Amino acid sequence: MTNLAPANDTVPGADSVAALHALVMQSLDDDQAQETISIPLEGKSSIADHMVIASGRSSRQVAAMAQHLAERIKKETGRSARVEGLPVADWVLIDAGDVIVHLFKPEVRSFYNLERMWGFVDAPVAGTA
Repeated sequence: MTNLAPANDTVPGADSVAALHALVMQSLDDDQAQETISIPLEGKSSIADHMVIASGRSSRQVAAMAQHLAERIKKETGRSARVEGLPVADWVLIDAGDVIVHLFKPEVRSFYNLERMWGFVDAPVAGTA
């Protein structure tokens, strides 16, 4: 998995953001997400500090990863993450506040190409380096 986010220990609340980000990355790794990247948004967008993008091999895996992640966030942080797109599970969005997660089937991820939209045209992808 590729983490493009810099460490930030000087910002108030950075520890909780870093812990949430680490939780998201670990959960996706545990569920064998593919081509996981993290794009730092701090200072670029007010929607979140990190955007994580990953792929699953099928709609079933994407749905399972999203459900596991939402449950893990609730259990370990007490936050309820908002989840959209679960019934079809081609593209599922998990909004955990400071970390936004997009889970895709590979062909849907390729079509929308969020990495490029956020300026990471040549972002290294896990498993290809």
